[in-house]
Amino acid sequence: MVEAGQTRKRKRRTQSAPTVADVARLAGVSPMTVSRVINRETAVMDATRDKVREAIRALDYVPNSAARSLAGGRQSRIALLHSNPSASYLSEFLVGTLQEAGASDAQLVVEHCAATESAEALAARLDAHRVDAVLLPPPLCDDPALLAVLQARGLPMVQIATGRAVDFAHAVTIDDERAAYAMTRHLIDRGHERIAFITGDTNQTVSSLRLEGYRRALREAGRALAPDLVVEGDFTYRSGLAAAETLLALALPPTAIFASNDDMAAAASAVAHRHGLDVPRQVTIVGYDDTPIATTVWPELTTIRQPIQDMARRGTQLLIAAIEAKRLGRAASVHHECLDFELVLRESDGDRPHD
Repeated sequence: MVEAGQTRKRKRRTQSAPTVADVARLAGVSPMTVSRVINRETAVMDATRDKVREAIRALDYVPNSAARSLAGGRQSRIALLHSNPSASYLSEFLVGTLQEAGASDAQLVVEHCAATESAEALAARLDAHRVDAVLLPPPLCDDPALLAVLQARGLPMVQIATGRAVDFAHAVTIDDERAAYAMTRHLIDRGHERIAFITGDTNQTVSSLRLEGYRRALREAGRALAPDLVVEGDFTYRSGLAAAETLLALALPPTAIFASNDDMAAAASAVAHRHGLDVPRQVTIVGYDDTPIATTVWPELTTIRQPIQDMARRGTQLLIAAIEAKRLGRAASVHHECLDFELVLRESDGDRPHD
């Protein structure tokens, strides 16, 4: 006799892969419309296209690339260039990019960029890969030499999380100054007066925006801008360790530490524990980004949620549309979009400790 559980397993093994008809049924459109979206035809409304792509993601539908090749189409090739020191940030970015690339049947080419590599050498690598468009997460989104070289080659590109959007590239950002202001106001509202700030990499424009948001909140609250409470970091865990050691060694240490990303906040929390301090009863520590490390450390970090996956997904959508327009000989308009952030409350922040 076959067990019920074994029967269910057998059924799952023989279940067929999702079809165009399945996608159409879930999206509430015709199979022809699904086909048009897959083949990147323009005669589809944006709202309908989004519904179809969402259905493709939900069903994990894989378009038949061989059939599309016979029809004369060529897969779009999008390069993701990266040199970000935060593995957590990159993993979030990759998830969003891969989801959208898969739904649109685009091929993703991932290229690591060494600090010593020239923009021309990098562009030559892209030429060799026959790349159609380029995704630029930080810090490469702020590299003027690279932006100029890509513009000269006529490659559509999108700057993700830049603080300095250029007029010839798409950009998807959040308001970093306002987000850092919101976090600092939260700490002020909890009674903290000595609030420290660990800066990000000075080569990234968002670093100065986050610092300005912190400073503006303190000014508006009538708090002193103490130079010893602002310590330099570079978005790496190691820099967070050094910065936290400096802050906690002060004669009058801070009661709250706001780090410019979650990696540095996690490092600050580790240093606090090493010093025998209770987080958040004796010192509050908060971060920025809401990457996986924010919920891996103990206590889990209060942080600013930057929608990294959504930013990557939207950037990929903009590039696919730009590639389509280019192949049809149309000029694609440049889009600069600002997505919402969220202040996520967890366990690492508390009221100012009593003396």
